[in-house]
Order: sequence, then C-alpha cells, then structure tokens
Amino acid sequence: MENIIFNGEIIERSKVNIDIEDRGYQFGDGVYEVIRVYSGKLFTKEEHINRLYESAEKISIQIPYEKLELIQTLEELVQVNQLDTGIIYLQLTRGSFPRQHGFPKSDVPPVYVAYTREMPIPKVSMDEGVKGLLIEDIRWLRCDIKSLNLLGNILAKQKAAESGCFEAIQHRGEEVTEGSSSNVFIVKDNCLITRPVSNLILNGITRQVIIKLCQENGISFKEEIFTIDDLLEADEVFISSTTSEVMPIIQVNEKVISTGKPGKITRKLQQLFQQKIGM
Repeated sequence: MENIIFNGEIIERSKVNIDIEDRGYQFGDGVYEVIRVYSGKLFTKEEHINRLYESAEKISIQIPYEKLELIQTLEELVQVNQLDTGIIYLQLTRGSFPRQHGFPKSDVPPVYVAYTREMPIPKVSMDEGVKGLLIEDIRWLRCDIKSLNLLGNILAKQKAAESGCFEAIQHRGEEVTEGSSSNVFIVKDNCLITRPVSNLILNGITRQVIIKLCQENGISFKEEIFTIDDLLEADEVFISSTTSEVMPIIQVNEKVISTGKPGKITRKLQQLFQQKIGM
C-alpha cells in the first residue's frame, strides 16, 4: 500500500482521482518541488518550501496551507511510508475548471499532491564522473519559476540520453545557462564560477548549499556568466541538483575536461556536502 498526500491529507494512492480538466494536466499550469530525504529526514526543507511559495506567487497561485503545515505533513508521509533515502515530489496546480486559457473567474481551489520514492545516492557516478552534451537552450524566458512546463527540459535530457550522456548542458548563443535539471559550475585557476541568478536559470537549492559551503570553507567563488569556450577549457566542471548532489562532468561532447577525472575542488565540495547531510 502506497500512501500519498492529496489536498493536504495522507491517503492511499489508489483512492485518488484527479479530474481530466485539471489545469496541471491540460496546461502545465502549476508548480512543483523535489526534496531530498536522507536517513528519514527532509534536507533543506524550509528552502524548498519557500521556493514553492515563491514560484506559486509568480504565477498567481495562492497556496491554501501554512508552510509549517506543509512541512509537518510531508514529514508524516516519510514516516508512514518508512522512507530512508529518497525523494518527496510535491506539486500544486491551479485546480480543475472547464478548459480555457485564461484563469478561472470563480474561486477554484488548487490541487495539491505529494508522494515519496526511494532513490539512493548516485555514488558510482559521483566518484567516476559523467558526460555532458551541449544543447541550445530553447526554454521559455522564466526559468526562475519551477513550473510544470518542462517540455524543453525533457527534450534536452532525452537528446543527452540518446548520446550516452548524463546531462544536457544548455546554452543561449555562446553563454552557458544551466543543465536540463541542474545548475552548472566550472573551476578555473582554483576559482569556482557559476552563472548569476536571473530569469534564465533556476536558483537551485543545492546550488545555494554549495555557495554557502564555499563561503564557510574559504573556497574562492564568484557568480558570473561564462561561455562554451570557458566550459570546455575549464580545469573542472560539475553540475548540482537535489538528486545528483555534486556531480563531476569529465567530458562535454567529444572534449575531455582537463585530466578526465573529477578535480580537487569538486572532490572537496563532495566531501563537505556529505558532511552537511550527515552521511
């Protein structure tokens, strides 16, 4: 028996019905978050919930729950499902209403669902490193909103998978933006560099953790735009995300990055991240 959260209540998944005119299903009209669970504990839960509210506000969805209420129910779901290491996926849509592009004119409550999934830490990939594929960024111009509109992301991810790569590294012209489901970092001359926050990237929670780890441990760091050439000539490259943590990129397209092995700053940040999560 699998339990999920449906509109604030924990119930069996088999008992949930979502209307075919739910705007998330028909328009991608909603927002979501993915929260990591380590040893039964939600990691950076406040940061994820804060970003959920920010995304909802940007598309004019009012969440009818207090933040603490959401967190407590998510923690209860982890306990009920006896999840040790994995994720919680949660989303809110604008609700169900006869199909029209404009927002419903009546007071339609949002639809809220959340579920858990076991997902181990990708230790082998993190130790050996993975490949990336450069792909033109075709997404809409509000990538700062964690919305359900992910078609551009999944097309990029699929192209990477078909090429035997772990991640698509997206770019607009010569400027690198982010991965299809991650933020991108490079290291040059012992300085860590990542793109500044704007409407063109999502301010990843793991990205924020990494920046804080740099500040706390004296790792040289700056936020600035970098190019495809900068990426290919970097001393180290890695991506970050909730599920991939600090993932080394050892090759991009046919270009091997530096020695073809995870670099020292990447290794240091992996170590610091593991200490942060208590693993």
